[in-house]
Amino acid sequence: MKAFWKILKRYVAPYRGYVGGSVVLNILSAIFNVFSFSLLIPILQILFNISDVQYEFIPWHKGMPFNEISNNAYYYVAQYIAQYGQSHVLLMLCLIFIAIVLVKVACYFGAAAVMVPIRTGVVKDLRMEIYRKILALPLGFFSQERKGDIIARISGDVQEVETSITSTIEMLIKNPILIVIYLFVLFRMSWQLTLFVIIFAPLMIGIISFTGRKLKADSAEAQKYWSDTMSQVEETLGGLRIVKAFRAEKRMDGRFGKVTEDMRRKNTQVAVRQASAHPVSEFLGSAMIAIVLWFGGTLILGETAVIDAPSFMAYMAILYSIIQPIKDLSKAAYGIPKGLASMERIDAILQAENPIREAENPKPLDGFRESIRFEGVSFRYEGGRQVLNNIELEIPKGKTIAIVGASGAGKSTLVDLIPRFFEPTAGRITLDGTDIRDVRVSDLRALMGNVNQDPILFNDSLFNNIAFGKQDATREEVEAAARIAGAHDFICEKEEGYDTNIGDRGVKLSGGQRQRISIARAILKNPPILILDEATASLDTESERSVQEALEKLMAGRTTIAIAHRLSTIKHADEIVVLHEGRIVERGTHEALLALGGYYRKLHDMQAL
Repeated sequence: MKAFWKILKRYVAPYRGYVGGSVVLNILSAIFNVFSFSLLIPILQILFNISDVQYEFIPWHKGMPFNEISNNAYYYVAQYIAQYGQSHVLLMLCLIFIAIVLVKVACYFGAAAVMVPIRTGVVKDLRMEIYRKILALPLGFFSQERKGDIIARISGDVQEVETSITSTIEMLIKNPILIVIYLFVLFRMSWQLTLFVIIFAPLMIGIISFTGRKLKADSAEAQKYWSDTMSQVEETLGGLRIVKAFRAEKRMDGRFGKVTEDMRRKNTQVAVRQASAHPVSEFLGSAMIAIVLWFGGTLILGETAVIDAPSFMAYMAILYSIIQPIKDLSKAAYGIPKGLASMERIDAILQAENPIREAENPKPLDGFRESIRFEGVSFRYEGGRQVLNNIELEIPKGKTIAIVGASGAGKSTLVDLIPRFFEPTAGRITLDGTDIRDVRVSDLRALMGNVNQDPILFNDSLFNNIAFGKQDATREEVEAAARIAGAHDFICEKEEGYDTNIGDRGVKLSGGQRQRISIARAILKNPPILILDEATASLDTESERSVQEALEKLMAGRTTIAIAHRLSTIKHADEIVVLHEGRIVERGTHEALLALGGYYRKLHDMQAL
């Protein structure tokens, strides 16, 4: 339960006002409920002459036991019956009973209503915290996690937390209040009988606690199967073209069928165990009632009666009312472990360490004036191989530097270190002589624009995709950027023009159109440093030519770092850096490297073939 209270402290604290209101209303509800029992049961005994006991008035005094208070209540009722008649008093008492019940249910409804903002608010806050953490974590974290698993945590696991934890908050506020108030009244009525009842509580709690611990372990495994399911769905949607091309539908169906069957089996196990909560608590409650009836009977029938029959009937009515709160608490005890299992999976994201740390006293960065330098930079993925080894490189302002090499040589990793998507494991990178770790990440990335091999577009309008890097962009600025990128004409051909929605990842556009939108976005941002990651590698010859023209306009007057697969696109670079197995093996202009006859010449000749 320690973990559960930590969750409440983290997420319920902002809603403490609602919690206070719920506490007050639940206390009132419990008090009026006791009044309704105290009024109804003993009075019916007197009205219908169930008992021949004659009540004498006992002077009021401080600390009166419950049976003396009840005695005086019965005395006044008997006096009213003698004065006004049974029918008149019965009507009056029924009206009072209705009024008390009305107030009780109003308090009960109010207590439930004020809990709704807590449940919905906690879920919203939790999802926002996960989403912000996803935005803050470095790219390296997601290279080790499956997207489907992360989606499962922000959807299924958060839903489980809502179902199993936030929905039990009301139970945990209301039921202890009811139990405490009812127990107080029961102690006032007969401390011997109540003490006997309490002896059986540890047995009930022990059985529920054991089952709850087992349920938590099963729930964690069930949520893992849910993550596997979501991951396979995400993989299938992303690779549907390949699945169909290789006629792998049956194979994928078999994979999905296996994981869903495993999830069904585990969910069945969890559901059966959770369904046992009510029968177990029902049996324990009924057993307790039976035992109390036996023990109470011995107190009444004994030679020196500790409690009289009317009080015992009232006692049993209130005792039976305490059973439901105990049942609800048992349901919470079964449900909370499921939520805690999901919360542990969520915390794997929320508590993930971010190696990209902001400087405590960041230095100002208001532009780019001289150069970017790699000084002895090395990089190794966590638990993986060495990707970069002792890189020494200077990128002067206004120059175009091309990075080439075979797949896996470390080209993309080298470039990703500049905007601090990753941190070097050795060495440092400086911008105008300042270590980039000493400036704000947002200031550093504000100087850079990216155009990637696979254009990253969003399910939004063309206008919003181009204006993505500049929130206050005007229509004129967006159109000007689109004209430079060669995108304005095909945008105008769309029925809704710039307001056309391009679908998920720009699926409604061709490859060349998507890339020109990506270029227009970079043009609009107008960054002094431009990073091109094989921006034309996935295009056909005609599209490549038009996109290359747009890129040349974008590169004019900027410092450009271009990763290139097709060497023909970087012939005119000021310097070409050749990477091989994480090391710089050659550098120079296109002509100089060809004349050198080394690794670059080998790459060039292979492409010529």
